[in-house]
Amino acid sequence: MSGPRARKKQDVTVSRERLYEVIRHPVVTEKSTLGSEHNQVTFRVPLDASKPEIKAAVEGLFAVKVKAINTMRQKGKIKRFRGRIGKRVDTKKAYVTLEEGHSIDVTTGI
Repeated sequence: MSGPRARKKQDVTVSRERLYEVIRHPVVTEKSTLGSEHNQVTFRVPLDASKPEIKAAVEGLFAVKVKAINTMRQKGKIKRFRGRIGKRVDTKKAYVTLEEGHSIDVTTGI
């Protein structure tokens, strides 16, 4: 892909402390376990984390090769508790697709 709108791949260097901040915890749901059949792992990440930053964190912490990253921002729901209105926090998830032959066991810790 070339032309005035072509994007360049950028390498991001992330500090060791930021690696542990970016990957908060894995998401273990029915949908995320179905994604593991397609070499995908789902993580909860901070709202300000970028895709290159998430890629660097996953590759640095788990020693795997990342193929693609899809992110999703989920707005917090409005809930009522004893008549008072409250709002849950907004969250961000990262669906990380790994290269063939690489895997992450999310049941064990780092």
